[in-house]
Amino acid sequence: MTKKRVYEFAKELKLGSKQLMKLLNDLDIDYKSHMSSLSDEAVNKVKDHLKKLEQPQDKQKEANSNKVKSDEEKKKKLQKKNKSKDQRKGKTKGTQQNNAGPRSRKNEIVKAKVEEIEIGESISVQEYAKLLGIEATDVIKKLIGLGVMATLNNEIDAETAQILGAEYGVETKIKEPEKPEELEDIEDKPEELIERPPVVTVMGHVDHGKTSLLDAIREENVTATEAGGITQHIGAYQAQINGRKITFLDTPGHEAFTAMRARGAQATDIAILVVAADDGVMPQTVEAINHAKAAGVPVIVAINKIDKPDSNPDRVKQELTEHGLVSEDWGGETICVPVSAIRKEGLDTLLEMVLLVAEMQEIKANPDRPARGIVIEAELDKGRGPVATMLVLKGTLKVGQPLVAGSIFGKVRAMMDYKGRRIKSAGPSVPVEVLGLSDVPNAGDVFQVMDEKKARAVAGEIQTVKREEELRRSGKISLDELFNSMQAGEIKELNIVIKGDVQGSVEALGQSLERLSTDEVKVNIIHSGVGGISETDVMLATASNGIIIGFNVRPDNNARKAAEKEEIDIHVYRVIYEALDDVKAAMTGLLDPEFKEVVLGQAKVRATFKVPKAGTIAGCYVTDGKVTNSAKVRVIRNGVVVHEGAIDSLRRFKDDAKEVMQGYECGVGLENYNDIKDEDILEFYTFVEVQREL
Repeated sequence: MTKKRVYEFAKELKLGSKQLMKLLNDLDIDYKSHMSSLSDEAVNKVKDHLKKLEQPQDKQKEANSNKVKSDEEKKKKLQKKNKSKDQRKGKTKGTQQNNAGPRSRKNEIVKAKVEEIEIGESISVQEYAKLLGIEATDVIKKLIGLGVMATLNNEIDAETAQILGAEYGVETKIKEPEKPEELEDIEDKPEELIERPPVVTVMGHVDHGKTSLLDAIREENVTATEAGGITQHIGAYQAQINGRKITFLDTPGHEAFTAMRARGAQATDIAILVVAADDGVMPQTVEAINHAKAAGVPVIVAINKIDKPDSNPDRVKQELTEHGLVSEDWGGETICVPVSAIRKEGLDTLLEMVLLVAEMQEIKANPDRPARGIVIEAELDKGRGPVATMLVLKGTLKVGQPLVAGSIFGKVRAMMDYKGRRIKSAGPSVPVEVLGLSDVPNAGDVFQVMDEKKARAVAGEIQTVKREEELRRSGKISLDELFNSMQAGEIKELNIVIKGDVQGSVEALGQSLERLSTDEVKVNIIHSGVGGISETDVMLATASNGIIIGFNVRPDNNARKAAEKEEIDIHVYRVIYEALDDVKAAMTGLLDPEFKEVVLGQAKVRATFKVPKAGTIAGCYVTDGKVTNSAKVRVIRNGVVVHEGAIDSLRRFKDDAKEVMQGYECGVGLENYNDIKDEDILEFYTFVEVQREL
């Protein structure tokens, strides 16, 4: 018989590699990794064990045995972890003395009053002792025996609680934080629905005229009806055409559009994509198209600047076809309207097309129900307190009503419409400014009107859920977790955002990744583009529960901070096959990274100096984090990595320095690299070893 590797044998048994490796541990079979070869004796031992498990009389016995082993392993792991911790603190001796207490009572059997309990992600020692029906002092001693030093009011995590419960013969279950039932939306009956104004977001490349177009629509259809022609800006407004209204979200582009969708708030019905007739499709145009597609929102193209001498609407239509938007007059389904924001040409046609698409979409809502909608923006006003611009999506919001906005309780003290007039009620698709909230909610938070007592309770529950969720992992998918999620049937698609230094590399990487799709999971490229990884890319990955792969580019500061906050997986590569290998390995359960890159800081090159024998020295200002003389460094020029290497010298004035913190200047010399230029970004990083269990 040919020797089999662990992962091959796992496939043959229809098990995951990790499942088989756990079984090998239980059966005391030696191996090193999923690539290890197994002897015939080991293979037969596993098969015999699995056959025994199929016999009903042995199932419970084996399960109990495995549970005992698992509990013992967890206990040993916890003791080892805490022993190591104490050694680092220099407390090994003290801990050993403390451990003597429980050992002397080993023969005393303390029984719990229950067989099973359920807890959250953490619990205080005192509360846990009450659930077990055991004296808190005994529980504390038991914890000390496990190497955990705790007092009555200290919190212990769920894993420690499970190990502790096993010591008393009690099964500890961990309950998932649940969304309060009161926040579930009310199902409206079809006969209760009536037409509502469509909500429109305008997106497009910078300088293509988004703001000009919005201003032109506002001037033509809004301010002309106002006294004095002055509009109070509240982040949204309504335009009127042929007696029908359209609500425009005056957002700063698709970043806000995506941020709302990332929080589960689908506020937009239609997207207007502005493309300059003299410039054509640009990188941000492509981003906007991908954002709209990911949201499932219909797109109307406004070909702007047709007044320019070099405008070419047909070229725009041709370029749009490359991204799946084929104009109606070219046999497609995308409405394209030539407009000039400067001359105010084509605006009525554009608005009529919006109403036409809205009619086809059958955009309706029930106005006779408790209001529900989203927060567009919010701020703390010195004179008025928390102020939120809200968009009502369903029902009618009235002055005096209590509501919950995200985790914030409020009572509508006053409402103003988009013209700054005080109003008493607002129906579906109406944007309003609301006063009376207890705190400032987040943009994109869902709000809902409900009974005051219930509203206060729900706000409290949501705050509790948010705190518990902060203790848990975000739930964002990473390459490391992909295989487990596939095995559990949770992941059907792996959404990827690709950014690279040149278009050819981006296309090659995208095509190669898509070919990795299997029956279990489809690789879906939701956006690809040239240039550094931006905050917009992170927001798109957040909204689509995806990951970001960069080829020869780096995330900027804002993108890195956003990725840390949203827990988005960013992987950067210099070689295409390494990216393919990682994704493929993740999809087959073999990913086993040993080191993790940690960015220490960034510095901007303000000047360069030629120094005899030392080469080029970069005079830098540390903009973020810190610089250490032992760090690795990469040189980033316009978002693209042009060099990676080591630091040759780090100095503060005339003295050598071990590290330089943010806000200080320093001189940096690089090993074997002198082509440093002004405005380059130096990114300093190191690697830390990551212990992983397969």
